[in-house]
Amino acid sequence: MEWENQQGKTDIKSLTLAQLQQKLADMGEPSFRAQQLYQWMHRKLARNYDDMGNLPRKLREDLRERYGYTSLRLIKVQESQIDGTRKFLFGLEDGNVVESVWMRYRHGNSVCISSQVGCRMGCSFCASTLGGLVRGLLPGEMLDQIYAISLLTGERVSNVVVMGTGEPLDNYDSLLRFLDMLTDEKGLHISARNVTVSTCGLVPQIRDLAREKLQITLALSLHAATDEKRRSLMPVANRYSIKELMEACGYYFEQTGRRITFEYSLVGGVNDSRQDALGLAALAVPLRCHVNLIPVNPIKERDYVQSEASRIQAFKNLLEKNGINVTIRREMGRDIDGACGQLRRSYMQEE
Repeated sequence: MEWENQQGKTDIKSLTLAQLQQKLADMGEPSFRAQQLYQWMHRKLARNYDDMGNLPRKLREDLRERYGYTSLRLIKVQESQIDGTRKFLFGLEDGNVVESVWMRYRHGNSVCISSQVGCRMGCSFCASTLGGLVRGLLPGEMLDQIYAISLLTGERVSNVVVMGTGEPLDNYDSLLRFLDMLTDEKGLHISARNVTVSTCGLVPQIRDLAREKLQITLALSLHAATDEKRRSLMPVANRYSIKELMEACGYYFEQTGRRITFEYSLVGGVNDSRQDALGLAALAVPLRCHVNLIPVNPIKERDYVQSEASRIQAFKNLLEKNGINVTIRREMGRDIDGACGQLRRSYMQEE
């Protein structure tokens, strides 16, 4: 597959080493040049061809002529005064913008990246979807969010979460290439077990991903235990029932041996009752799922409110009584528009 940018040029940062070797062989270059080029892009994190000091000038000029080079432009950064979380707004070559989040944890630094410009899934509590989908990101544009943040922070990234703006499985081919290159030992070589991909529940793609037998963590945005309630929160539930979704999750677990995480945003008075907790437990127990409870991040375009702290704790306790491993997601960057899509949306409104 040729990964073309918006100017119709192949994005060189989206090509595997084998593809680069073929491209450079076609240009009459020895194979070691491809290895040098790949290392400059994916290990040394060069921002342009001019940074690549050991490549001949003529080769750099030829590459510039033939291939696009993804290098995200920093537009804005916000830093939380509460926990040091940083949110980055990056400009793409075509004038669109995406956001990424850097979070420091005891176990290492995590980066949450976007997979699309906008989103068409329409989840009612999410700011990412308010402007609809513009386009999917190229693999190089997904990778470069991590590269740019590594350079800007001066710190190594050890965990990657594909849970920012967009539905990753709606940009399936780019996602697979991104995962392949992110975990490649000749690149950043981040362990697949340190990578989480979130989905709102595209059943056919979950099954396709299962057959890849990757060792990543799949996180399902569930948010309700009944079809009726899920449909009111997530339009994708009109296409795939919870029964179909649980069957796909079971298949994923069978194929990969990797336990799925259920992401569950707690919305006050909507999905945080005792009955909701029992329904969630009934779904999670057979799959031995981990459940991650997320106090919903209020956005001004919706009237959802966060569940009370006592209600969140009671919900967690009931799940644990049913033998489910549960965490409550620590709120990061609440003071800097930390929720998905908020920074991009506020920037677009200002523009």
